[in-house]
Amino acid sequence: MPVLVALIAYLLGSLIFGVIYSRARGHDVRAHDAPGASGIYRQYGIFAALLVFVLDILKGSLAVLAAQLLAPDWTWLAVGAVIIGHNYPVFFGFNGGAGIAPLIGALAVSSPVVLLVVLGVGLLFIPLYRRLWQTRLKLAAVPAASLLAVPLGLLFAARTGELPELLAGAVAMAVRSVQLLRQ
Repeated sequence: MPVLVALIAYLLGSLIFGVIYSRARGHDVRAHDAPGASGIYRQYGIFAALLVFVLDILKGSLAVLAAQLLAPDWTWLAVGAVIIGHNYPVFFGFNGGAGIAPLIGALAVSSPVVLLVVLGVGLLFIPLYRRLWQTRLKLAAVPAASLLAVPLGLLFAARTGELPELLAGAVAMAVRSVQLLRQ
């Protein structure tokens, strides 16, 4: 059953809606920008970005819901697999996004209180980061905020017993974040 959970979640994650949207518009966004909502916003505007963001959140939620129906003990595996699919999509040459939106969707279903903590820390950190460090570090605000928010969320999750889900998501995002920072 864990293999089926991982496969379903990975394949859902591999549906990169930013790439699908941009290809429907005539080119691949990854040639100019990131395939997530922020890159779509810069290339196509707010409505396209909201569409991609919502669809990426929904695929994370759907992956966890599928795991909860098939094998609830393997929900954490679905969280990690949907993000890995988003980061390294089989349908798009293993070149995807950073995994933030699918993590939000997955945690919304599996660990909503932990998600609120992570989002709260991230939203408090973003204005400070933009004002003090963004020009020096040259890293977008949301990924930078996730570098702080996710570890703090892990500490909170450990106290609430929801550590496996966030840990799986954090590891999957960290692998891609390190790769993106090297580029």
